[in-house]
Amino acid sequence: MRYGIAVFPSKKVQDVANSYRKRYDPHYALIPPHITLKEPFDAEENEIEEKIIPELKQIAKNTEPFSYGIYKVSSFSPVTNTIYLKVEPSEEIFDLNDKLHTGSLPEKKDFKFVPHITIAQKLSDDEFFDVYGSLSMNKFDIQDNIGRFQLLYQLENGAWSVYETFRLGEG
Repeated sequence: MRYGIAVFPSKKVQDVANSYRKRYDPHYALIPPHITLKEPFDAEENEIEEKIIPELKQIAKNTEPFSYGIYKVSSFSPVTNTIYLKVEPSEEIFDLNDKLHTGSLPEKKDFKFVPHITIAQKLSDDEFFDVYGSLSMNKFDIQDNIGRFQLLYQLENGAWSVYETFRLGEG
């Protein structure tokens, strides 16, 4: 089965992201706005239960909640026509990402970790330049906290569902 690890931001942040995602993100119905902490990976359910969940509990217990800010949009252009809310990089979020690539957890990283919340993807070139041009003029002043992360699994229709939630700083 396919799994991933992500943070779901507060309702306030999700509302901002969804105001754009409804129109510009074809994955809108498959998963709520999120910050991917670990790219999708394949694992057997017994591996998840016996190895990965105990490790995730330990990581969560040893990680204190932290805050982050979003002040602008950015993009992965020219690699892809993806536009996202840029999560200001912090030592805490990079440390958490690193911890999620150790031990029994698959270490493979296809991409450099860029904390973000996707708001538009799979746009044509013309649409990308038009949307990005207008969104890049917007200034955001969003503060939010990360107090938990979720282990997700992918359903047959491509949607993602929460398998288990891990609260930071709790035993």
